[in-house]
Amino acid sequence: MTLPDTEILSSIVARVFRVDEVTLGDPKKGYFLRFRGELIRDSVEAYDQLAAALLPYDITPLFRIEDKRQTVLLVQGTIHPKPGRAWINVLLFVLTVFSVLIAGALYSYTGPAPADFLGQIWTIVTHMWVGWPFALSLLAILTAHEFGHYFVGRARGAAVSLPYFIPLPFSPLGTMGAFIQMKQLPKNKRALFDLAIAGPLAGLVVAIPVLLFGLSHSTLSTIVAIPGNWSEGNSILYLLAKFVVFGKLLPSVPNLSGLPLLLHWISFFFIGQPSPVGSQDVMINQVAWAAWAGLLVTFLNLIPAGQLDGGHVIFTVFGKRVNLILPVILVATIVLGFFWSGWWLWAVLIFLLGRSHAEPLDQITQLDSSRKALAVLMLVIFLLVLMPVPQVTY
Repeated sequence: MTLPDTEILSSIVARVFRVDEVTLGDPKKGYFLRFRGELIRDSVEAYDQLAAALLPYDITPLFRIEDKRQTVLLVQGTIHPKPGRAWINVLLFVLTVFSVLIAGALYSYTGPAPADFLGQIWTIVTHMWVGWPFALSLLAILTAHEFGHYFVGRARGAAVSLPYFIPLPFSPLGTMGAFIQMKQLPKNKRALFDLAIAGPLAGLVVAIPVLLFGLSHSTLSTIVAIPGNWSEGNSILYLLAKFVVFGKLLPSVPNLSGLPLLLHWISFFFIGQPSPVGSQDVMINQVAWAAWAGLLVTFLNLIPAGQLDGGHVIFTVFGKRVNLILPVILVATIVLGFFWSGWWLWAVLIFLLGRSHAEPLDQITQLDSSRKALAVLMLVIFLLVLMPVPQVTY
């Protein structure tokens, strides 16, 4: 399509923007025309009106702040998201159901098992149905999380895919979680913020009652030293849930190893030491195990980096200044890796992908006061589900 001349485009932009300066751009730099000046109406309304007016010309407007001045960039082309192939989503979900059932069976099966490896695998596969409480609980949390993203994204006008579940057979959880795909850039920071927080909030709405139910049907026992044995890590929310159900902080503290009580808990929380052997703790059942995994997934998603939910949230609040926080996150994950090696993999992923952000089309529109308050709430939730050592080894 042949682009209209500059006068026509300037007249269209002038409907929502007081133009002080017009300069030609370079499509290689991402735009072919730039207007500097000031919006003459609300930024959300202005963007919608301008985008609709430029759509017939196959032009996308970008709202930016450059040198502290409001700027409108015009980019040739518009995105027309293609419909997804739902059969892929359904197939992955079905495979994940079986994979998570097997994980639940691995956790809870107590019957006889053959001595050979293949026989053990066959036994678990043929008894996978005993893992249904774990599978139902975990998939309910993950589904709530992803459809929280999906429905809010659709409500905000974003083209998002149905959830893609990732099966991981014969692993402790049976899945690597799920994700949705954004098929176009979010319209503005408010839309991106809403989409980002919807998943963790929806997942927690399901995870917390499931956790309390699972804990109430679990038992207390003394931790004994068994080579290769380990227990689930603690977060403040998990500690509080155990306190609500059992009336005490768990694992209990049989001795303080010479540490004051507060220092004991700080040390155990951040590095998993002193050893919990000899302490009383919850022997969680399938349901509680799934809910704990849901809390872990929520925490990992809220890490403030890259395309993670936490990365989206912090980007909407601070913009590209979030890259100043990235070195701190990397150092923290590397140090924590000495106490749980899984953090080293996360350090690599954050290093490679942590600077990638979903930059909205309209970056002039900022978060309103209610969303800023929700951003503070998300920080509180992040601290509550923070799990420095997800796996405590004996």
